Amino acid sequence: MFIPCLKCQLEKPQSIYQLKITLRGIRPPIWRRVQVSSDYTLADLHQVIQVSMDWGDCHLHSFNIQGEEYGMPMDDDFGFGDMEMNDETRVKLSKIIPGEKFKFSYLYDFGDSWEHEILVEKVLPPDPDVKYPICIKATRACPPDDSGGPWGYQDFLEVVQNKNHPDHEEMLDWVGGSFDPEEANLDEINAQFKRGFK
Repeated sequence: MFIPCLKCQLEKPQSIYQLKITLRGIRPPIWRRVQVSSDYTLADLHQVIQVSMDWGDCHLHSFNIQGEEYGMPMDDDFGFGDMEMNDETRVKLSKIIPGEKFKFSYLYDFGDSWEHEILVEKVLPPDPDVKYPICIKATRACPPDDSGGPWGYQDFLEVVQNKNHPDHEEMLDWVGGSFDPEEANLDEINAQFKRGFK
């Protein structure tokens, strides 16, 4: 579990970014509105996205910010040494976000290619009564990991919503017994933030 650096935890954040994170290629849209400290690194933001979207953090990821790629540093032996990836653990949000209305993208799972648009909606002063990060709005459930990207997810929904489909029971077992595409559990997201961001 990733915990922001001790210095970031002890110091009061300079400002708070309100971000709208939207999963591309899905209609109706799936999105989250989160508030995070400007002191967070891109690695911290990766964890915020994983928790708020309910991804499993079991695949590679990257950020694209004005044509520059950022991600986890990797050993060349892993096979991605030629990707020209900047180290996300060394870049604070305050250094790459110039202000409101700024957009950048986040890619999760290089196979399924789940693309997210991140919009900086507001730059706010920190609220002393709020523990950050916090998710203030969540719309619709995120697709399960390994469901095949936006196109595979549509096929997945057809199967789980059709009791007569020959793969219906098997697919439901695969996702733990049930799946409601309209449900996003805001309370559980924030409970995970409290457990993971101390």
